[in-house]
Amino acid sequence: MRVVVTAEGESIDSDVSDDFGHAPFILVVDTDTYDYHVIENEFADSPEGAGVAVAKAITTLEPDAVLAGGIGTHGLDILRKANIFVSYDEEGTVYNCVFDFVRRHANRRAA
Repeated sequence: MRVVVTAEGESIDSDVSDDFGHAPFILVVDTDTYDYHVIENEFADSPEGAGVAVAKAITTLEPDAVLAGGIGTHGLDILRKANIFVSYDEEGTVYNCVFDFVRRHANRRAA
């Protein structure tokens, strides 16, 4: 599975960002291997509309899911309309959030 996580740093050990649109980095994580690719958020310093711009950019990455600390309604709507699962109110490191998400997702499939 391919999961996108908004992050405060460039490492999988970085904290998940509380602010979706203004997160400094976006990590694209392969949940099978935990290999990841780092994308610097070019919209992080935008005074307005950052969440919408980031959501639109993420849809081009075609992830299965997005994990974030917080996300506004406009960004959330864009991702959901693209059939991307969104989990927000995530806390901790990128690695821990992805690990927990995979565990929760596996439990949902088994039920």
